[in-house]
Amino acid sequence: MVIPNQPIGQTIEHPNATAVLFLGAASLLCCGVLGPVAWALGKRALDQIDHSGGALGGRTQVVVGYILGIIGTVLMVIFAVLFLLILFGGNA
Repeated sequence: MVIPNQPIGQTIEHPNATAVLFLGAASLLCCGVLGPVAWALGKRALDQIDHSGGALGGRTQVVVGYILGIIGTVLMVIFAVLFLLILFGGNA
């Protein structure tokens, strides 16, 4: 029996799934600059997975990396603002 609109065989993991997860985790743990990169790559990978009709997998890895990239970006901005306030705030 063939199910319509479903690919035959197993799904293939998206080529950037592991990279997005790694970049998202690295942005949170050590290098906040990688956050926007994980965010952008994750969004692109999610769009490609959605448009593949089930042929591409790895959605969970991409979503986790995407969310970690967003959190890493927000933390980077907060720390940058705090740094500037301390730098220009002087003896407050």
